[in-house]
Amino acid sequence: MKPSHALMAALAVLALGAAQPAPAAAQAPAAKAKPVTWKTVDSVNLAEFNKDLVPGKPTMDVAIYVPSNFDPSFKKVSVQQMLDGLRSAKEIYAPTGVQINLVSVKTGVVDPRFLAIQANEIPRVPDTEYLNSYESSVRHPTELTDMARQAFQSMIEPRKDSDRTVYLIALQDVIMPFLELAEGRNWTIKMVRTGGLSFPSYSYYGTMPSAYRGVITITNLSTPSRAKRTIAHEIGHKVMNVSHEYRTTSPAHEIYADGGLMLYGSGVEVPSGEAGRWHLERLLMSPYLYKLRPDGTKQWNPDYKEGGHYYDPLYGDKVIRFPGQSKMDPNW
Repeated sequence: MKPSHALMAALAVLALGAAQPAPAAAQAPAAKAKPVTWKTVDSVNLAEFNKDLVPGKPTMDVAIYVPSNFDPSFKKVSVQQMLDGLRSAKEIYAPTGVQINLVSVKTGVVDPRFLAIQANEIPRVPDTEYLNSYESSVRHPTELTDMARQAFQSMIEPRKDSDRTVYLIALQDVIMPFLELAEGRNWTIKMVRTGGLSFPSYSYYGTMPSAYRGVITITNLSTPSRAKRTIAHEIGHKVMNVSHEYRTTSPAHEIYADGGLMLYGSGVEVPSGEAGRWHLERLLMSPYLYKLRPDGTKQWNPDYKEGGHYYDPLYGDKVIRFPGQSKMDPNW
């Protein structure tokens, strides 16, 4: 007797099922990385670096971490280059009245897996013309990868005021994926190899653990321009809490122009007032700043009220209400 069509279909399904390998067991979560055993770089004289600090002026604390086990061919960042870059940042911020206090410079063996990391998960929703980029980041904030989270857990030492400290961490590669309009109504996923990445609150709204919200990764200080501006620029993202923007230039992923500190170029200006997009005012309001009291204790600026998005109530009217924008054909 000829088997029915239904029976034949059922047998085919069973045969296919038998031919397929059994589904793999769910992967166990990666083991938590062991904390790095950091050692102070004895050749660095903190007192000498900080000798120009004035009590009572706005100050930020900065700690430097440099792995001792970089791959032999990696030559783009060293302890000395980090110090020189931070010294340049001190000069750039001096006209604003803000000081940089170097609290430590340490080196140690980092888990080799974390010498190169993917910083964030691939974004799920691209920006369109309905919201500006800061508003969009509140609805769809950038998220750390598990790799980056574990890396920072292993590197950032517990300390008082860790959520108010800026951490400059040297790594070999920090890769950032983003969405870019390709054509029509299509986006493509791109990945950029960063020279510095600030993990700013306006982007990582509500997703960055507070213990290491001050993290900045540095991966390339090998050219004169990078040596002079990279650290100051990345600190700007962190403490001004603004993207790549300047005066009449609204934020974008990359903007190369002869403007202020927050564009890609040679500028170092931190402008003030609404015409300057309130950069100076936002800097001086930063939760990463404090003033040293006569008794040696720190009077910190108020912290964010809503997690640190660009329009956080902390900033009051020191914000720019600009329209969304898109390169997409409006007649799609």
